[in-house]
Amino acid sequence: MATIEDVARLAGLSRTTVSRVINNHPYVSEKKRVLVMNAMSELGYVPNSSARSLRSQKTEMIALLIPRVMNPFFSELIERMEMAAAENGYQLIICQTKYSKKKELDYLNLLKTRQVDGIILSSIQNDWNVIEPFLEYGPIVLCNEFEEGAQVPSVRLDQTYGGYISTKHLLELGHRKIAYCTGGYKSNVAQCREAGFRKALAEFNVPFQEEFTFGDAFTIEDGRRILRDMLTLKEKPTAVFTGGDEVAAGIITEAKRHGVKIPEDLAVVGFDNQAITELVEPSITTVNQPIEDMARKAFQVMMEKVRSKRFRHKEIYEYDLELIVRESTVKQGVYV
Repeated sequence: MATIEDVARLAGLSRTTVSRVINNHPYVSEKKRVLVMNAMSELGYVPNSSARSLRSQKTEMIALLIPRVMNPFFSELIERMEMAAAENGYQLIICQTKYSKKKELDYLNLLKTRQVDGIILSSIQNDWNVIEPFLEYGPIVLCNEFEEGAQVPSVRLDQTYGGYISTKHLLELGHRKIAYCTGGYKSNVAQCREAGFRKALAEFNVPFQEEFTFGDAFTIEDGRRILRDMLTLKEKPTAVFTGGDEVAAGIITEAKRHGVKIPEDLAVVGFDNQAITELVEPSITTVNQPIEDMARKAFQVMMEKVRSKRFRHKEIYEYDLELIVRESTVKQGVYV
């Protein structure tokens, strides 16, 4: 097995120079760097990452906490962020919390025990005063979910605007009985979407109807259940803002089973612009979220925090959302 001394001998350089190249030291000429890399390749030498981590006090690993791997939004976030991690020579550890406070704390302990260099939170289960002390051990970056009082970077989307443009679209089509779907807990993302929903209703002097609110909306099966619940109402909604494409797909597929026409009897708006929106018939009107931009920015900010060691500093990076109109709200060729 080749050693660092073998690499130095073949490259005709000192062991110190080889070590500097392996550890990406900035003060090494490109010529010497090439000599070392060629020697390592010829000898099949692989640096000992564990030893390198001990010397640099870095693990070169970042943990990404997500609530649900099966949700296509988070699946894409994982893929995009893993690409960003690889480009920076880092590995991404995926930690699924399943909306559990205990699981979230267990994963945050990875930072405390120095098993990762930083943590990216895409959802927040615990109160921020419970999470904040972990900043003693490393950086935390919020991506998607956010907490206004947190003195950490936040890469997020304008969720209030997303809820607003979705609902305004339905109102402009003449709907006044609009249902609203939400998750099982009041995250800041969910609260902002609801605020946007209510803002649009208020602009059109339409009252918020509590009986048109449906909770625990996450999956296709949840969408099926919600459609069945709608059918039991004496006064039925003519449109629904689902807050998620999976829920929207479930509502549409179940509507077909019950003879409910989309969009004539019920207009449906999703959220996320997942692939399923163009696979379901009719295709789903939805809100596009720039997931790749958000993932890359979150990892870029994380790398800056790892280098600077400035963990407590509030920064907000907010991205715009876009309404994509399809056939679940308007028949093809009708909407302008």
